[in-house]
Amino acid sequence: MEEDIKKKGSSLKSILGGDILATDFFRRQTKLLILIMMFVIFYIHNRYAAQQQMIEIDRLRQELIDIKYDALTRNSELMEKSRQSRIEEYISEKETELQTATHPPYLIK
Repeated sequence: MEEDIKKKGSSLKSILGGDILATDFFRRQTKLLILIMMFVIFYIHNRYAAQQQMIEIDRLRQELIDIKYDALTRNSELMEKSRQSRIEEYISEKETELQTATHPPYLIK
């Protein structure tokens, strides 16, 4: 029983001390361990890049909504300013000789 405890204690000590990395198993599997570490680093980088892109997409989506509302506001202002009643009101304020046509327009052929 004491031998099992000594083996577990020494194996824990070798793991924490890093001696386990010098064993024959780890020396044979060095290339696999390096490949696994590269995949882990690639996975972390890929996730970080995806998060950055999602943040950028959200920012651009919000900017697009703001621009749409701004365009809608400007369009309504233009419609208000280009109404016939507003144009007549503007002309009457400037005291020009322009008047509203009493006859409908006709086509010249």
